[in-house]
Amino acid sequence: MTVEELEKAVADGTVDTVLLAIADMEGRLQGKRLAAAHFLGEVLEHGAEGCNYLLAVDVDMETVGGYAMSSWETGYGDFEMVPDLATLRMVPWLPGTAMLLADLQWPDGRDVAASPRQILRRQLERLEKRGMSANAATELEFIVFRDTYEGAWKKGFHDLEPANLYNIDYSLLGTARVEPLIRRIRNEMGGAGLTVENSKGECNLGQHEVNFRYETALASADNHAVYKNGAKEIAAQEEMAITFMAKFNGREGNSCHIHCSLANADGTNAFAADQKLFEGFIAGQLACMRELTLLYAPHVNSYKRFAAGSFAPTAIAWGKDNRTCSLRVVGHGEGLRVENRLPGADVNPYLALAALIAAGLHGIDQELELEPAFEGNAYTSDKPRVPHNIYDARAAFAASAVAAEAFGAEVIEHYLNRAKVEIDAFEGAVTDWERYRGFERL
Repeated sequence: MTVEELEKAVADGTVDTVLLAIADMEGRLQGKRLAAAHFLGEVLEHGAEGCNYLLAVDVDMETVGGYAMSSWETGYGDFEMVPDLATLRMVPWLPGTAMLLADLQWPDGRDVAASPRQILRRQLERLEKRGMSANAATELEFIVFRDTYEGAWKKGFHDLEPANLYNIDYSLLGTARVEPLIRRIRNEMGGAGLTVENSKGECNLGQHEVNFRYETALASADNHAVYKNGAKEIAAQEEMAITFMAKFNGREGNSCHIHCSLANADGTNAFAADQKLFEGFIAGQLACMRELTLLYAPHVNSYKRFAAGSFAPTAIAWGKDNRTCSLRVVGHGEGLRVENRLPGADVNPYLALAALIAAGLHGIDQELELEPAFEGNAYTSDKPRVPHNIYDARAAFAASAVAAEAFGAEVIEHYLNRAKVEIDAFEGAVTDWERYRGFERL
């Protein structure tokens, strides 16, 4: 949507509200609902303010300590939300509403270094200096329940009714049961400017996936955030609920497989044109996977998805069309790309793509040699393992020279603190497992 199209829509009454959104550390959309006339008259040119605590809170939006950029001591001031007009779009599932994303700057014009969108932008700038860009697609799985979000909350998330009661992976019969919801998601994402390719059922009960066209990395991350937020809103309107938790129960988790390739300045596939570059990029992924896992698996729950025989990876290996490996190379010619199977659906797409690019550039710059493709079952191999928990991932990230060089000290400290906040919250919680185990018997 162009500004001119928005102005026309506001003039004829089609649009009365504009959402100005940023992506927070979880990849969630946060921001303001603006009167459309106010957006056009003021915010379009000058941007809007937002409290800088939006990048310094926990998942519950509670203020926590340890962040240099935002605290009680610094007064919780504002940063500037600068509209990115390339992201302007209609929101078909909300009446009279348009949306666009914003970049974050301090009042003096400096980028907010810890902003996920700026972190990805900096890695894209590193590629641009080499005459390249990145293309990507994220494949998000989710589980649908026939409970509302409020109903699920009141039930303590116990005894929820999944939308399907058996494995519907690729099943047209099973997915038809939930087609009214999934069809809305497909069509209304299309109306929001996303190019939908397909939807399909998955293995867990009520589990589905909607896939979108491969495109530039920043646009793919933006669309991921818009889609994830919109899918939940549409589900709520249908009096259902969707979860993108990495591991909701003991069955298969929700993945976010990320496909990525590099492009030359003329748009052609750089992997297809330069075998050495391609091999260096993959070698960099393998070399850096443990130390960058924190950006692929940001929550305590993320690591429970890494289970043998679950289609979630446990081994650091690459293979050609081998789904037991953490890196799966697919396609050929202009379609040649690598699929990183490590992230779950709880991932922040901006941070994950930034990690992918940083690792790839490390491999290219250091001219790392690529080991032979793994053949067979990587789950039972002697390959190195991905971190087993967030403690190990945090320690590896803290010690990573690659991360320090790619992201800078400010970003490293910010996201190490974010992991500490996550760990502290988990360690302070009393779980159902502890109650069942110890209420009577201990």
